[in-house]
Amino acid sequence: MRAFLLLALCAPLLAQSGFNGRWDITPHKHPRGRAWWLEISGAGTPKPTGKFVSAYAGDMNTIDEIKVNGNSLTFSFKRPEGLLAYTTKLQGDKLIDGVYTENGTQKMTFSGVRAPEINETDDGSWKKGKPVELFNGRDMTGWKPLLKDVPLGWKVDNGILVNAPKANNLISEGKYWNFELHAEFRVGEHSNSGIGLRARYEIQILEDYGKPPDTHSNAALYSRVAASVNPSRKAGEWQTFDIRLVGRTVTVVANGKKVLDKVKIEGLTAVAVDANEGQPGPFILQGDHGSVEFRKLTLTPLTK
Repeated sequence: MRAFLLLALCAPLLAQSGFNGRWDITPHKHPRGRAWWLEISGAGTPKPTGKFVSAYAGDMNTIDEIKVNGNSLTFSFKRPEGLLAYTTKLQGDKLIDGVYTENGTQKMTFSGVRAPEINETDDGSWKKGKPVELFNGRDMTGWKPLLKDVPLGWKVDNGILVNAPKANNLISEGKYWNFELHAEFRVGEHSNSGIGLRARYEIQILEDYGKPPDTHSNAALYSRVAASVNPSRKAGEWQTFDIRLVGRTVTVVANGKKVLDKVKIEGLTAVAVDANEGQPGPFILQGDHGSVEFRKLTLTPLTK
């Protein structure tokens, strides 16, 4: 009898522990087509904790409060403007019936899946394929606007891809998995852009010459991992990124300096518009902040 009672008491906690882990979340009818990321730890204990991308400001936010009741999870953030709350239910390896509210008013629904294990590592065994020019220097072949209801705001001028401030983001028509990307770009004063890898992980572009690096600085894995040093050149000078992505491992050489060295990507960043982490994805070029120009985007696929 005692064993039966103990089992009866433990069963709900075991069910609650199913929320633990990392989740890729798809908001339904998001105005900017975003994907979100959630990590829960300690569900089934008195003090669960979690992280979320992105409740606000595009950051990876530490969750203020988490409540688990049976197969229902609610996590929330207390902000000056009010309470942001997310409620969902667990069904196997899926999150269902998700509802996002602001001060009690429903804003959006969502669903989620458990983030996949990606076991490929950058172990020296990957072979380089034939390089491909993603930007041909003449027109925008191979690229399209990310948002249908936002003006394009990009043009090709003397072999350079140029945006107008607050332009649409661009997304490549092709999808890619493991690769090296060589990018040549320049930004104006106080400008901000980024390159989205597989439409999920952003390498930040920022005009921040001479400033100490952080997770929002130039060449950072946005809001997750800072560059080891600030590699930035002054506004208006051409700069280079050499990005290598294998599985969840990313290396970035910025202006000849290795600033991210086989960094493990834990999950989506705020640029994400595709939650299917186990599948190839496109590139995103951010144009919705300040001025940015690209003159070279060369992809080299990596295969076994």
